[in-house]
Amino acid sequence: MAKTCTHQDQIKDVKPKTPNGCEECLATGDTWVHLRLCLTCGHVGCCDSSKNKHATKHFHTTKHPIIKSFEPGEDWKWCYVDEVGLE
Repeated sequence: MAKTCTHQDQIKDVKPKTPNGCEECLATGDTWVHLRLCLTCGHVGCCDSSKNKHATKHFHTTKHPIIKSFEPGEDWKWCYVDEVGLE
């Protein structure tokens, strides 16, 4: 049986807080590989391929479950809690 996400009701129409990069990396002058957008609050964080992994740290701090890619041309979502991708 395929896993499903039980948190889609927490997806909101968010505006990226920092549309030009990872919020924490911009504040410290650090770099990132790819960006992720929190679909609960609009936090922009760096991916797990980035050394700081701010998107995942944001999830652990806030428990906001769903992110989406904030990369041009990518259209996917991920639920941290259910560990499943969303269409």
